[in-house]
Amino acid sequence: MSVAETLDRLLAERILVLDGAMGTMIQAHRLGESDFRGTRFTEWERELKGNNDLLTLTQPDVIREIHDSFLAAGADILETNTFNSTPISQADYGMQSVSRELNETGARLAREVADAWTRKTPDRPRFVAGVLGPTNRTASMSPDVSDSGFRNITFDDLVTAYTESAEGVVAGGADLLMIETSFDTLNAKAAIYAMLSLFERLGRALPIMVSGTITDASGRTLSGQVPEAFWNAVAHARPVAVGFNCSLGAKELRPHVQEIARVAGTRVSVHPNAGLPNAFGDYDDTPENMAGLLGEFARSGFVNIVGGCCGTTPDHIAAIVDAVGGVAPRRIPDIAPACRLSGLEPLTIGAETEENRARRGGGFVNIGERTNVAGSIRFARLVRDGDFEASVEVARDQVANGAQIVDVNMDDAMLDAEASMVRFLRLAAAEPDIARVPFMVDSSKWPVVVSGLKCLQGKGVVNSI
Repeated sequence: MSVAETLDRLLAERILVLDGAMGTMIQAHRLGESDFRGTRFTEWERELKGNNDLLTLTQPDVIREIHDSFLAAGADILETNTFNSTPISQADYGMQSVSRELNETGARLAREVADAWTRKTPDRPRFVAGVLGPTNRTASMSPDVSDSGFRNITFDDLVTAYTESAEGVVAGGADLLMIETSFDTLNAKAAIYAMLSLFERLGRALPIMVSGTITDASGRTLSGQVPEAFWNAVAHARPVAVGFNCSLGAKELRPHVQEIARVAGTRVSVHPNAGLPNAFGDYDDTPENMAGLLGEFARSGFVNIVGGCCGTTPDHIAAIVDAVGGVAPRRIPDIAPACRLSGLEPLTIGAETEENRARRGGGFVNIGERTNVAGSIRFARLVRDGDFEASVEVARDQVANGAQIVDVNMDDAMLDAEASMVRFLRLAAAEPDIARVPFMVDSSKWPVVVSGLKCLQGKGVVNSI
């Protein structure tokens, strides 16, 4: 039986438990600058304290000890110490060149510890999840308040970075890959693309977990998506589990976990923080309280995988193991076949439920075609004149008047269709009242279609091919 088959069998039998907060445990060691540098990086030109992933190379025994403590507490799945190991994140320390090594060694350390525990108890295998964090960039939002169409990272840049990281953790022995703390779904989609492309080259696939993060009580990710829209956008990865981690404590995450459990046609994971941070940035939720909340999630049929994020220790994990032990895992619901799209909010076409009929306002879908250079003289003139801000107002009018999908076409001999498509979609993404609906990328030119799709954090539609 393959590792993936074993994981699948166990997930059908019981709720599995992830480990807790690597960062919290590292902080408890009170390491200084010299500890982070070790003997290899004594002359490095930048400060390295705080680069927790580097400890995989300079203090491997500390990382092994932390992994071991979580498995001793009863965890089934170890997360590699690679959350910030992408070249993009390591650029803060000028350490892009060691990214591949960080990922491979991080996976190898976790593999060693997991295998040691599996040898002790062969009837209870331990797994290694190769973690790919969100990076410190966002592909669907601008860091420049004066230009909402600007991006400091592209989809292709992210794919390159995630490919290097994924290659590393796979080479190091990861059993599955986890896209963790996804605050921008376009970043997550780049990671998914990198992983699926890697699997194709390797001739084998690993299970994928996708874990987003809900920013606050609004129930949305930082880039604005609600849980169902998030799921629709990543469902093509066919993840072994989807869910949420970080940002909120278990109490605050409950309604969002309940929602993803309702709509997801796969297993659900959750690893919240130990409550909300206090005035000093610390987390105060006790193991007993947090475990009690996650135990209620389990009894309510919301989850298949649980664990801890910021502030959680082996004590938290041990309490969670006890709280979910013997509770049946969530059953994957029968999801009616349908076309499931999303912008910031979901749009479901074809599943004839009362909810969907009400959402659509009838038996058909209104597609706004005025943001099409062939369908609107006004729109075409604005785009040719380079007045993209005004052209975005055309889309706003379309949505305000009932458009449930916005069709965008830039195929005009007077335009650079590819650049125009990208500029328009990036500007429109910054307008929540427009971006709440899915976009239709409309072009007879394949490069334009591809460039447009690389701008969509939701799940859109391709037209005219």
